[in-house]
Amino acid sequence: MTDIDEAKPPLPAEADVLLALAEEHHARTVRPLGSSETAGHVVKAYAIEAPGRTVTAQDARAALRIAADHLSSARLRGSVGLAVLLTHAGGDGDYVLVHTWIEGYMSDLAVFTGPAGDIDRLRPGRSGLAPCVWEAAVLAHERDAFSRHVLDGQGTLEDRLSAWRGDVLEGEVR
Repeated sequence: MTDIDEAKPPLPAEADVLLALAEEHHARTVRPLGSSETAGHVVKAYAIEAPGRTVTAQDARAALRIAADHLSSARLRGSVGLAVLLTHAGGDGDYVLVHTWIEGYMSDLAVFTGPAGDIDRLRPGRSGLAPCVWEAAVLAHERDAFSRHVLDGQGTLEDRLSAWRGDVLEGEVR
């Protein structure tokens, strides 16, 4: 390991890649798609849309079917019955993320990927694939909403879940 010169902070080996990402970074639209009961879970759904792309009602239904299939075995992974579904019409393809709260304050995440405009061809993403910056923004909001309304909330569980379902992110995220 080398010593760090405090006067001149080190640059990563891929500095040019980081700068290219920064130059291309842009806002994406997030809109809530409501909540439903699916495979024994309360599912709160969102659309994330790259410029020029739209999540259609047909896409949202297909994503909910993917989520239902995934959530059908979620109890085996410790699910407590709450999930967030992201349907992302991305610039390079389509994505569906199913984020489930599980026992021990943990979460389970499944990422499905496929070609743009063909949500029926989505398949589980490769091992290690994690949310992109826009998906992570929605999941960060949902982490806070879950903690605020369900874990730290007041009243009955129905009151807490109603507050959680009503706390949605909408607009542009970066």
